[in-house]
Amino acid sequence: MLNMILSRNSLTFRVVLLSWWIHHCTWQTGEAIHPLCTIVTQHMKAKEQCRNTREQEYHNNTTVTGCRTEWDEIRCWYRAEVGKVVNISCSEVSQLFANNNGYIYRNCTRNGWSDLHPSYENACILPTVEGTETSYFSTFRQVYTVGYATSLISLISAIFVFTAFRKFHCTRNYIHINLFSSFILRASAVFIKDAVLFTDETQDHCFMSTASCKGAVAFFQFSILANYFWLLVEGMYLQTLLALTFVSQKKYFWWYILIGWGLPTTVLTIWVLARNFYDNKGCWDDTDIAFIWWIIKGPITVSLLVNFIIFINVIRILVEKLKSPGVGGNDSSHFTRLAKSTLFLIPLFGMHYMVFAFLPENTGEDARLYIELGLGSFQGFVVALLYCFLNGEVQAELKKRLWKWQMQGYMSYSKRRRTLFTESSTVTQISVLEKSSPKEQPSAELKNSILLV
Repeated sequence: MLNMILSRNSLTFRVVLLSWWIHHCTWQTGEAIHPLCTIVTQHMKAKEQCRNTREQEYHNNTTVTGCRTEWDEIRCWYRAEVGKVVNISCSEVSQLFANNNGYIYRNCTRNGWSDLHPSYENACILPTVEGTETSYFSTFRQVYTVGYATSLISLISAIFVFTAFRKFHCTRNYIHINLFSSFILRASAVFIKDAVLFTDETQDHCFMSTASCKGAVAFFQFSILANYFWLLVEGMYLQTLLALTFVSQKKYFWWYILIGWGLPTTVLTIWVLARNFYDNKGCWDDTDIAFIWWIIKGPITVSLLVNFIIFINVIRILVEKLKSPGVGGNDSSHFTRLAKSTLFLIPLFGMHYMVFAFLPENTGEDARLYIELGLGSFQGFVVALLYCFLNGEVQAELKKRLWKWQMQGYMSYSKRRRTLFTESSTVTQISVLEKSSPKEQPSAELKNSILLV
């Protein structure tokens, strides 16, 4: 069906193709829908609405004067009386022409609608996409791919460090391991989703509805939810640690597990059921039905809001502790310590996502591009770096183990060398003795026995 539409009018194809180039890299990692599919879906909805309007006219009026509602494969021209001139602005044709002041006119005559004047191609000039711009988009996609790959490697290495050394087996590091795991799921989900949904740059994938693509989108949404909730758990744990010094954290650990993995699973289950019963079309990658989209976005927004409150409270606690008499230092050193603590907390709590959490999805697309794809892809790497590889205890333990392995290797080499030296010395001594001692002469009994024979 879609190929037939595109073949009927070249402008439709040009509009959709250009929209892909413009919006491909402004697609947010928090949304699974491909921007190209958004344009196509809007086009199909407009056609369906136009068809319904035309059918209603047939049912409600036996004799209709003037021109009936008509779909010209690009825009719907609604019913008009004979002699009326209808005009449509280019901005109504497509969002790509938002800054275009051109108009298209049609007259309603006794013989029906007149031809377009001017044509879409002449009235609405498509903005051109420079080669440097498309190259920039391609480069930026490579950057976020490198970012997620770097995060995967660093996060897996950090988990190995925390699990391999018994010294790091504690509640704090267990929470870090779960946070790292959520970042791993998020990076993996991006790669899986790109492979399943966006490998083919044609429009056919916009209408496919397979279990694999639905599963990829569901896994992607779960990874997003788990990542946000484990950021919330980190904030809750840090606040509890600062506010309640003498409280054992072990008894809260399973509550943290329930929040970090249980709540995302519950939310995703509700979302899957809602999609299955109310909007089971495509790959579940659209946001057309608001209440279904808010099943995912609502908990994420609430977690960000709660984490922001925790973030402010943690900063307040740190300020109070830095001002205490036992800390020492002047105001500048206090400010420096507070600034360092804040910079450490920002990537941990994901506070940079608060900038766009409560704004419409189409607000600040360029800034979203940098934050979601650029900064977001490297967030796992930054978190692993700050809370594992730059940790003093981790560095000291790694140096200790490295020194121990070097000493074991040196001792093994020395022992092997001493063994070889001892064996060589023994062989040398035997050879010297054999050369220096006189040869034994045969005994008289032996000589006689030989003669008798």
